[in-house]
Amino acid sequence: MKRHIPNSITLLNVLCGCIATVFAVKNQLEIAAAFVFLGIFFDFFDGLAARVLDVKSELGLQLDSLADMITSGLVPGIVMYQLLNMSHHGGWNIGLTSEVSVANGESAWDMPWLPFLGFLITLGSAYRLAKFNVDENQESSFVGLPTPANALLILSFPLILIYHNNDLLNDIILSEGFLIVTTLLSTFLLNAPIELFALKFKNWSFRDNSLRYIFIVISLVLILTMRFIAIPAIIAFYIISSIIANTANKKLPE
Repeated sequence: MKRHIPNSITLLNVLCGCIATVFAVKNQLEIAAAFVFLGIFFDFFDGLAARVLDVKSELGLQLDSLADMITSGLVPGIVMYQLLNMSHHGGWNIGLTSEVSVANGESAWDMPWLPFLGFLITLGSAYRLAKFNVDENQESSFVGLPTPANALLILSFPLILIYHNNDLLNDIILSEGFLIVTTLLSTFLLNAPIELFALKFKNWSFRDNSLRYIFIVISLVLILTMRFIAIPAIIAFYIISSIIANTANKKLPE
């Protein structure tokens, strides 16, 4: 019976991804973000449950990647599409569906094609997850930015627009240049040959997990002080701290 528990948690991630997809298509990005965050929560705990219950399986690995493909691959691509579409139309209109354009006389063939560039994130996520499934060297670390971290980065932008509503930030986030560069950078980071530490605790020793504990504490401080603006800062800190730690470890004598 216990072997079904982790897979059941993973299926909750799938469900959250499906719901988030519906709201992202409807341009209800705040609700979509909430379900992505909930899906990532389940994604973290399905692996933890598998390790605690000692019921890790190949089926669970494949199911986990399929869940991530929806929640952390498809949804961020749709969100970037919506942001690029808003940028093209000259302002942010989160909450308005594509039916508004049709009602205003814009046919399906008249719609801009640049926003579809956002689905490069989905393609990069698919490739990253496929590589992860056949790579046996990503047990305690990752090569490339994990798809949940990338999803948090992309989903942070509409939340910054909604909850911070700063004119300067709005202009930056909704500029086509920023969104195009972010899309390309996101796609690259997903598959970049950069080793990043995983938040997997084999024990609770500070000595063995010092980087993880420091990362968690700093992340909490940033979230409490900066709210959603903290998310891009945390992702940047995650990448930079991993690179510094890897460089330091290589310099240590064997």
